[in-house]
Amino acid sequence: MRSCRGRASDSRGRRLSRAARGLGACAALVLIAAAAQRGESPPSAEFHFARLAFGDLGREITSDRREPWLRDFPDADYHFMQGVSRLTRIDATDEIRQVRLEDDSLFDYPVIYAVKAGYMRLDDREAARLREYLQRGGFLIVDDFHGPYDWAEFEASMLRVFPERRIVDLATSDEVFHVLYDVDHRTQIPGIQAVQRGVTWEHPEGVPAHWRGIYDDDGRLMVAINFNMDLGDAWEHADDAVYPEPLTTLAYHFGINYIIYAMTH
Repeated sequence: MRSCRGRASDSRGRRLSRAARGLGACAALVLIAAAAQRGESPPSAEFHFARLAFGDLGREITSDRREPWLRDFPDADYHFMQGVSRLTRIDATDEIRQVRLEDDSLFDYPVIYAVKAGYMRLDDREAARLREYLQRGGFLIVDDFHGPYDWAEFEASMLRVFPERRIVDLATSDEVFHVLYDVDHRTQIPGIQAVQRGVTWEHPEGVPAHWRGIYDDDGRLMVAINFNMDLGDAWEHADDAVYPEPLTTLAYHFGINYIIYAMTH
């Protein structure tokens, strides 16, 4: 699957869709077995989108609406999953999940999504859990954090997770940008408040946008980092005339590519 290229409309895209559907079916069987072992009901679909819950700067995790990890929830996640169902053959559900790093169910999700990562101050135990999750094939999407302070906090947490690995800029030619949609142009995707102000940045030092990542020893991308961007707002406001449709489309393409890449690598 590493050599696949092209869009969903061509034969290669159809082959990729069939492969992703087959892999999704295998994943569903694994999830059903895992749920049965825990005495839980089996999952309702092949793919559930899970948002990562974490404490604000190391404090206890809460579900207060003001918590950074809940930004744009649930609308962003719900609208994104509707797009995944409409634009791919993945059996995705808009039944949105939340997961903590200490939860046993963490390993049921091939992809987890974290926002406001500048507030994610992981302790050693949480860092070890995230490391295990990623090394076992998990994929982390990081979104909606801006400026040098947010970056410093996020980078410090990632150094606890992978002290031996570097965060690198992703090349335009990287497979993750071409696995289904070709997204080889670098357009900063802003939040809706920035759009309303007529700018593309949310932080005065939040320019330019950066697509970064962390790879494993085999060259598999484990962490996709969208810095100085807000894919979540683009998903959340997909049906809002104020938000530019081309930016929403681009945000969907990035997100869907991440999911397809995660499920096929």
